[in-house]
Amino acid sequence: MSETLLQPRYLLPIEPDNVVQEGMAVAIRDGRIAAVGAAAELTARFPQATPVTLDSHILLPGLVNAHGHFAMTLLRGLGESQSLDAWLKETMWPLEARWVSPEFVADGATLAMVEMIASGTTCASDMYWFPEVVAQAAAAAGFRAQVAFPVVGIENVWAHSEEECVSRGLELHDQFRDSELVRVAFGPHSAYVVDREALRRVQVLADEIDAGIQIHLHEDAQEVAESRRRTGDTWVRLLDAIGMLTPALQAVHMTQLDDDEIERVARGGAHVVHCPSSNLKLASGVCRVADLKAAGVNVAIGSDGAASNNTLDLFSELRLAALLWKWSAGDAGAASAAAMLKMATLDGARALGLGEEIGSVLPGKAADLIAVDLRHPAMQPQHDLQAQLVHTQAGNCVSHVWVAGRCLYEAGRFHTMDVERALAQAEQWTRRMAS
Repeated sequence: MSETLLQPRYLLPIEPDNVVQEGMAVAIRDGRIAAVGAAAELTARFPQATPVTLDSHILLPGLVNAHGHFAMTLLRGLGESQSLDAWLKETMWPLEARWVSPEFVADGATLAMVEMIASGTTCASDMYWFPEVVAQAAAAAGFRAQVAFPVVGIENVWAHSEEECVSRGLELHDQFRDSELVRVAFGPHSAYVVDREALRRVQVLADEIDAGIQIHLHEDAQEVAESRRRTGDTWVRLLDAIGMLTPALQAVHMTQLDDDEIERVARGGAHVVHCPSSNLKLASGVCRVADLKAAGVNVAIGSDGAASNNTLDLFSELRLAALLWKWSAGDAGAASAAAMLKMATLDGARALGLGEEIGSVLPGKAADLIAVDLRHPAMQPQHDLQAQLVHTQAGNCVSHVWVAGRCLYEAGRFHTMDVERALAQAEQWTRRMAS
């Protein structure tokens, strides 16, 4: 039995109280949070625990990046200044057809995890080719991941058909069924790529194995216009008609929504994953977060892939999401720092079906935690620590990262990943693609 006692200057547990606390400690036993309480009390209760003093830090749950494409780190900076349709059809899809392989995915996913861990993300969702490679890489790194295996209706680099996508994905689910860190989900690319019969099958299978479904949905106005042209209605209403707007659904982007669609999403209990940087960079639109939240919809935060963002720093994403929410609501009092930090932790965990496991500092949950060093000039003075975390690039100040109680990152050092190799492989891919 291993025990660790974290003793931070400040603690932000998210729940049961989303307020900054002083004089607290967190006891970790065998990868889970054993107790949260006054530092003096826990020191006496856990005399054998290894103490970790964090006297200039704030301790909080690790961030949850609810949507991304890990391997697209290797395509960062390509296809700049294109619209979504052109970016996909003229740049990304041809590049992927040429270069994507298990080796490409392994190297790109490793680079992505290095970047995310260093900036405070402890759990992320990936939707990309060769998901088995990502699952293995995440498990080896000690990183928590949802791996959404691709489901598309055309032959691709990973599978010859929709049926093969599903078959291989179910095999992957069986392989990681008992994994502590990796959860496998369905990843139908979009309603315009996957037909309704296939989506119905995905829904049935997801219900049978209790898996999540992540899908790009209503990403831009052109997508919705195409839906109306092809079907006479919108994709959201069509998914509602076939019973897909359930708590298993993670609807990514959702920049084009009318009031009726928001009501349908809320009624069904589906989750929305907001990717503000990617949506703005591709001029796709802005998610109606304020209206979704007012309707009771759970909204999480995602970075999307590094090819359309270009950073995977979720603290940076969180700040932009807060500013957009304030602007769209016409209210500077909207998007409180406390609400935004909950969106990036517990709300993200709930979107991925992990709300009982991670996302807050509660006894019994997995010890997925981060420490932010407040000695950085940008974190001074400390009048409002939650606002500091949201609005001052706190990703640059992350000093420690634990996943399931295991320290992955400490003061710039990675304990489970070969960063020099990851950087060398990224440089090699740059040269190969340039040639």
